[in-house]
Amino acid sequence: MMLTNTTPLAETDLDTKLVEKLAGLELTTVGELLRYVPRRYIRQGQASSAERPEPDEWITVIGRVEHAQMITMKRRYGKFLKIVVADSNRKYEASFFNAGYIKHVLKPGVRVALAGKVKYFNNQVQLSHPDWLVLPDDGVDVRGTGMMEELLADEIDSDKEQEVSTGTSDDVESFRRSIIPMYPATRDVQTWEIWRAVRHVLGDTLPAADPLTEAQRTGRGLITSDEAIRHVHLPESMESIDRARERLKFDEALAVQTALAQKRADQGAEKSTVSVHVPGGLEDQLLARLPFELTDGQKTVIEEIGSDLAVAHPMNRLLQGEVGSGKTLVSLLAMLRVVDNGHQCVILAPTEVLAAQHYRTVMTMLGDLARGGELGAADGATRVGLLTGSLNTAAKRTTLLDAVTGDAGILIGTHALLEENVEFFDLGMVVVDEQHRFGVEQRDVLRTKGRDDKRPHFLVMTATPIPRTVAMTTFGDLETSVMTELPRGRQPITTSVVPMSNARWIDRAWARAGEEIDAGRQVYVVCTRIGDEESKPKKKSSKKDEPEKEDDTVSVLQQAELLETRWLPGRRIGVLHGRMHADDKNDVMDAFTRGEIDVLVATTVIEVGVDVPNATMMAIVNAERFGVSQLHQLRGRVGRGGHAGLCLLMTSANEMSQSMERLRAVEKSNDGFELALVDLRQRREGDVLGSLQSGGKSSLHFLSLLDDVEVIADARALSESIVAADRALADHPALADLVDAVLLPSRAQYLEKS
Repeated sequence: MMLTNTTPLAETDLDTKLVEKLAGLELTTVGELLRYVPRRYIRQGQASSAERPEPDEWITVIGRVEHAQMITMKRRYGKFLKIVVADSNRKYEASFFNAGYIKHVLKPGVRVALAGKVKYFNNQVQLSHPDWLVLPDDGVDVRGTGMMEELLADEIDSDKEQEVSTGTSDDVESFRRSIIPMYPATRDVQTWEIWRAVRHVLGDTLPAADPLTEAQRTGRGLITSDEAIRHVHLPESMESIDRARERLKFDEALAVQTALAQKRADQGAEKSTVSVHVPGGLEDQLLARLPFELTDGQKTVIEEIGSDLAVAHPMNRLLQGEVGSGKTLVSLLAMLRVVDNGHQCVILAPTEVLAAQHYRTVMTMLGDLARGGELGAADGATRVGLLTGSLNTAAKRTTLLDAVTGDAGILIGTHALLEENVEFFDLGMVVVDEQHRFGVEQRDVLRTKGRDDKRPHFLVMTATPIPRTVAMTTFGDLETSVMTELPRGRQPITTSVVPMSNARWIDRAWARAGEEIDAGRQVYVVCTRIGDEESKPKKKSSKKDEPEKEDDTVSVLQQAELLETRWLPGRRIGVLHGRMHADDKNDVMDAFTRGEIDVLVATTVIEVGVDVPNATMMAIVNAERFGVSQLHQLRGRVGRGGHAGLCLLMTSANEMSQSMERLRAVEKSNDGFELALVDLRQRREGDVLGSLQSGGKSSLHFLSLLDDVEVIADARALSESIVAADRALADHPALADLVDAVLLPSRAQYLEKS
């Protein structure tokens, strides 16, 4: 029968076992299989272009056996076969045990494919008992192994290896092609099995309708979608692969931007409250009390937000800005405008530490403006409530009552705000701080808590700079405001990398901390873990190429003890981490804010929002364990007062490693947007997109968030014009199918709910 993209693989005449294996890769339909594209290609007689594989990565190698030798085992009776396979780019070593049969097949000169898990020994890639396939060559039969459990040198059973047939004559002829695709594979399903399934369904699949008209396609110099799918799996030349990639790249961008355009259209049809500037209201009163002038960037963003609040459609705006650029003040002024108009606001924070910090900051900024109903309150004052999971029953009851009666104009809290029993009198605006820490469903809860079916305005804040291409792709449903200008008086931060292997440097680093304390200032020390984990006996590795697995990072509790007993004796040292009781965390932060603690040793709970102007130095221990953006966030906690900041990146990373490259980038630049690009270059872009899918997988393989800004912008403009005239894509069924095909169910759900 002829197949379509929606045909289940179980209804094709593929082997049942192969269909089950493909289901393990979440490939259950013809369309999903055809969009599972090769990771790379092998050209016959030429080198593999694959990057250096990571340890434990499952790879496939095609090359010729250069060397084969039976080696006597040192720790037990018997021999194993060791071969060296070269693909003209690098050499790979493979070991086989119980190799009585294999030694007669895997001989020098034989062309072979190996598939297995990567290990390294003396900087050499090694595969231990990989699956293997002798490839068609002059006078050589095709043969190989089936899926077998990996056998380690010191855990060998006397299982007999079985020779199996590798498939049909079509398989043999396919491996004679000049270009062979290599698919992302696992132990359970090999790259050649995936290719066999792809070839099989391609021959029986009807050409799909193209989502682009001929004019749209030829104007962009693109081939058809159907041609692209076929060329990417069965290429005749590298040029055909390039043309296929260009088309599939545009298709991915178009699918994402179409889904986002549909979401923007839906939001435009929703109703919200209208909030305009109220002369003499709380907003004006706070502005009049500020001891400084707003930056030009803050003024611009306030105008942008004000324009959004003045219309009867819900605002959906992303406010991104440098660490310390004054986003909190901007959001507070916007909330006061909403409160001046009789509505309520919520600040949703990811942690209790940050929620409590926001509460302290807002109460300090507002003073008597936040003491509505109390003696000495300013005219028109409101109330500010705090709701977290650890509040006692009486405090929770008071806050909930203030929310439902409308007495509290501003509610600040954590996930506790999302519980069913939290009701508002008239919720008009939600501010989400560091939104990436909340799940899709969690954020969606607050959208339904407006009055009379009206949606609250949404302001999403992040101090993690987002490159334009990422913003257009992952936040394409939001209008974006950017603040790069720091408030006047903000002090510069000097950053230095400190090798932890150099005792003299470490001694000097902690002596420097002592100098800051002697000058009356305070110090943060950040560690990767708490240190109260259950101690488990470590299993000693019996293989020379596998070091003992242990966490050699310094914990909060270890570091605090070392500072107290060795480097900073007599200083007031506090500890802060996520497993402390909320009251204890608040007590520690309050004491640090009051200057009663000299050194605060903490996990990343202090990453965002914490504001202690007297803190001037931060030491980040095992800094190689953090990402670029996170390091930039952390160091933004210092230099917030009248003195310059110092950040020391203590690391055990090798000077030539990628981790050290990250640290040197942070050392050289205080520009968060520049560092965001460094971060994106080092991370796999699929991870960036995948983090926005609530754990689902993505079909985005070709779109580069760094390099394809023009493609994304072009796709956005085209999708907007289509959706404006045909929101449901009723007249564009091929485009609707493309959105479904590229944005798998988990991703589509994210775009609907985020």
